[in-house]
Amino acid sequence: MAGVHAQRVDDEDRERTAKRLLRSSAEHFYDPEVDIDWNAPWAPEKVWLPERQVSLYGTRLWRRLDRQQRVELGKHELVSLLSFGIWAENLLSTLLLRVVVIGPSTSQHSLYAMTEIGEESRHSTMFAKLIDKTGIPPYREPRTARVMWRVGQLVPIGPATYGATMLVEEILDKGQRDAMVDESVQPHVRQLMRIHVVEEARHIGFARAELARGMACRGPFTRPQHRVGLALFAVLMYPMLVSTRVYPAVGIGRLRGARAARRNPHYRQMRKYVSESSIRFFHEQGMLDGVVTRALWRLTGALPDDLR
Repeated sequence: MAGVHAQRVDDEDRERTAKRLLRSSAEHFYDPEVDIDWNAPWAPEKVWLPERQVSLYGTRLWRRLDRQQRVELGKHELVSLLSFGIWAENLLSTLLLRVVVIGPSTSQHSLYAMTEIGEESRHSTMFAKLIDKTGIPPYREPRTARVMWRVGQLVPIGPATYGATMLVEEILDKGQRDAMVDESVQPHVRQLMRIHVVEEARHIGFARAELARGMACRGPFTRPQHRVGLALFAVLMYPMLVSTRVYPAVGIGRLRGARAARRNPHYRQMRKYVSESSIRFFHEQGMLDGVVTRALWRLTGALPDDLR
């Protein structure tokens, strides 16, 4: 009886969370079609990303680039990030569709999942429109991403899937929060990021609540599976944020640029900065426990120093 009561309380808490998020979605709604002036020209003196967020910032290669080349590299890295965002948000939407299918379709939880799918679709459309406006073709995801997509459809919904969702959303969110208030950045880009940050805050809250709930009800045999699954996702995901194909756009070889970025202390610090909130939450929820899990996370280069 105690277990039944605890489950009922947990379900009621989940419904309250979903109802609150639904209300927030209704009150804070953006339509990128009208909330971004797509017909306005680019501002010729503005950059596409804050320079400190560009992967080669501060390196010897960066110092050899002139102003125009630095701006161009930032433009290509923005397109790479947005291309990754479209891939990630579509993967998330397929997971949310499974939430709707396996649950009561009229529950607040399912209704919010459907609402989030709609918001993610608008975000992908917004990203695609901005990529198209730059004139740069979108960067295709690597072959490993296609494998991840297929595997993701087979993985049961649980802490690992919500953790992967949260990690992607918070990485994009943290970088965009800085860029959207940077007046040196293109107005179109700043407005896109402002819209995305407002709506992603709800998605992050939803994923955090579901991860915590999922870990609380998992036993000692299934928790390690979710921990390792999330860590493997992180190892494969980080290299996808900036495609190595961006470097030839400014005359730098792919391998040379990738090697310089990997060794760049500024870029490593930026990776830790945008990931820290998620990783500390994973630590609190037991998602970093275990020798194998911690070793995989070290490979990402994103662990805060005190958690290494």
